[in-house]
Amino acid sequence: MSNEINETDIFSSNSSVLIRGTLLNGKRQDIFITEEGNIGEISESISGELKNEAEFIIDGSKTVASPGFVNTHTHAAMTLLRGYADDMHLQEWLSEKIWPLEAHLCGEDVYWGTKLACIEMIKSGTVAFNDMYFFMDEAAKAVDECGMKAVLSHGFIDFGSEEKRESEIKATEKLFSDVKKMNNQKIRAAVGPHAPYTVAPEGLSWCSEYAKENDSLLHIHLSETETEVKDCVNQHGMKPAKLLDKCGCLSENTVAAHCCWLDDEECALLGKRGVSVSHNPVSNMKLAVNRAMPYQQLIDAGANVTLGTDGCSSNNNLDILEEMKTAAILQKFFWNSDTLLPAHEAIKMTTESGAKALGFGTGKIETGAPADIVLLKTNISCMTPLYNPESNIVYACGSNAVDTVLCSGRVLMYDGNIPGEEEVYQKAAETAFNLVNRKENADN
Repeated sequence: MSNEINETDIFSSNSSVLIRGTLLNGKRQDIFITEEGNIGEISESISGELKNEAEFIIDGSKTVASPGFVNTHTHAAMTLLRGYADDMHLQEWLSEKIWPLEAHLCGEDVYWGTKLACIEMIKSGTVAFNDMYFFMDEAAKAVDECGMKAVLSHGFIDFGSEEKRESEIKATEKLFSDVKKMNNQKIRAAVGPHAPYTVAPEGLSWCSEYAKENDSLLHIHLSETETEVKDCVNQHGMKPAKLLDKCGCLSENTVAAHCCWLDDEECALLGKRGVSVSHNPVSNMKLAVNRAMPYQQLIDAGANVTLGTDGCSSNNNLDILEEMKTAAILQKFFWNSDTLLPAHEAIKMTTESGAKALGFGTGKIETGAPADIVLLKTNISCMTPLYNPESNIVYACGSNAVDTVLCSGRVLMYDGNIPGEEEVYQKAAETAFNLVNRKENADN
């Protein structure tokens, strides 16, 4: 990379940047990024005036440029639970291990867990994510410091209890107030009803109305397992998607995660409502939900299909490049179609479709768009030979290929380095140890 850069300055300032000679759309091109963080010009040879105006020049001659990646379903602070409980049945995993440990969470845990998640996501080229968890004011603080874009929701769970519902309503309203006070255009609050099996219809209806009143996203888990579908039919006389629609929870502002056990009628319903679906293949395979999300049916119905990693306790990483490959391969394998979900569609899920779902720009590298750009190395084994960059990105590369990441023009990672990452690793490890210690002391 270029020696024309003082690394301290490039991370700390909102400055004009010129990326020189990166491979974009099959050609070596220059990309000029304005001080405001937008793409000012793309050309095979940027004009002398702009070249002189750029405060920092990045040598992109050994890179290929991609729009920044978007992760549409995370529980970011669950990085602290990575490896804590694996190889278990889903409901036992939740009820016996995850939820009991989460009962001991505090705000500082979520802060350091989210910082660790941000570092990990940036390392794999992610610039924006959609998160649902607890103590989300601390998550917002972590995201703000890391410079990413995020939609944050409090995990609303009432289990049919009116008292619990009131508590969740207050937590949701507090998050919206906290985020508004931050006045950071890259961070938005959303409503996060956990799932139809953890939130009563009354709670779902409140979430729907509050999201509409605030013109915000509604983030929810939907039809992850066959059991939850059967239980919903037994309890409510309808499948989960129908129940959500009845409660007003399906719209163009909805991001529904998993969606593995949808039938054709439900796919049509999600398409009709303009819902964004988040495919989480690694988590679904690891937890053996026994069915792949019906990708082609959802696409044909008009749904906006995107990609997410889920949390680190069920994935166990946040590498969106790995998720792309797994999504493409799972769809081919499960639906027995070797042409299903080709590489260019996997990338679109993670760029254009993801950006559309969260409302962050176009997900394209084009003049006037926010400069959300990932530079991937071409001088490494997984990019050699370079017949088709999209194929290599999806099928060959992981986070090891990511060199430089910009989010709205701000450099988050340069030449593989992120400022302060070593401290985050240390603090997160200490925080995870203390969390488990608190639980064990309480149990004894």
